[in-house]
Amino acid sequence: MITRIQATMDKRARGEKGFTLIELLVVVIIIGILAAIAIPAFLKQREKAWVSQVTSDLKNASTAAEAFATSHDGLYTGMTTGTAVTDKDNDDTLVGNGYNPTEGVSVAVVVGDGGKSYELEGKSDKLDGRSWTYDSTTGTTTED
Repeated sequence: MITRIQATMDKRARGEKGFTLIELLVVVIIIGILAAIAIPAFLKQREKAWVSQVTSDLKNASTAAEAFATSHDGLYTGMTTGTAVTDKDNDDTLVGNGYNPTEGVSVAVVVGDGGKSYELEGKSDKLDGRSWTYDSTTGTTTED
């Protein structure tokens, strides 16, 4: 074994430089194993980021809904989502009360209990069929 290592060292000393086929194959196999581990983990992190976008938008929309209620005698009656840039001047919308929607995330408002409570439903274009609901009476966000 030592003789073989010494022979390889002598070849390299004479100017025969480069990698053997076995060395290259080992490196390719190691890279393949690392990719097989990393790619699924990366895809899972992307999905978690999209979920965070939706829940963050729901929290921001709930803050805007509370701002809406302070200027409407504590009631949520007449509140709409409002997603257009022009809605920033309309204080009957969440956008007019400081909500900045994320691209690809939609939030819908449902006012209930005679204008004393509301629910926000959030969906992402990238998460097929999944949605989250924020309930103002409990202050919690749940996945539907």
